[in-house]
Amino acid sequence: MSERRHPCVVNLSEIDPQTTGKGTRFGATRRGLGQATGAMRIGCTHYEVPPGKTAFPHHFHCVNDEALYVLEGEGTLRIGDAKVPVRPGDWINVPTGPAHAHQLINTGTAPLKYLCMSTLSAAEIAVYPDSKKVAAMAGPSYPQAIKGELWTRMMTREGSGLDYYDGEDVG
Repeated sequence: MSERRHPCVVNLSEIDPQTTGKGTRFGATRRGLGQATGAMRIGCTHYEVPPGKTAFPHHFHCVNDEALYVLEGEGTLRIGDAKVPVRPGDWINVPTGPAHAHQLINTGTAPLKYLCMSTLSAAEIAVYPDSKKVAAMAGPSYPQAIKGELWTRMMTREGSGLDYYDGEDVG
């Protein structure tokens, strides 16, 4: 690997890929472009998803906006109640909230490559409508949270909440 030209400039080939996935439905290779350049408020990750797979479960964000730009391959975007075919050159805006729950599935025969960009709040809540899960995380900054330096992280099922005063000495 060649020496970096500048800390704010990185080539995709200079980033070690990370593979994620589980079972037969989920799988992707990711390269954190924003993370590699020290981004603090806007992130960008390059994803490559094999045919028949998706990188993430259907979800929506409560804090961070997200956008996708399709580079290669074909897929189907689940967004809200719609299923939209996507192809190279498509820009996808994904605002926060349940109306924009989303999932990009590779329904083509070749790898689906895309850029995923988002704002980088130090706290986030994500909701997974299909599995009725809620995830919450917060840290001193988003880049630190990516490195595992979290103040808190939890995932629970919707509706399994506690009373506000549960476990407190209410005298």
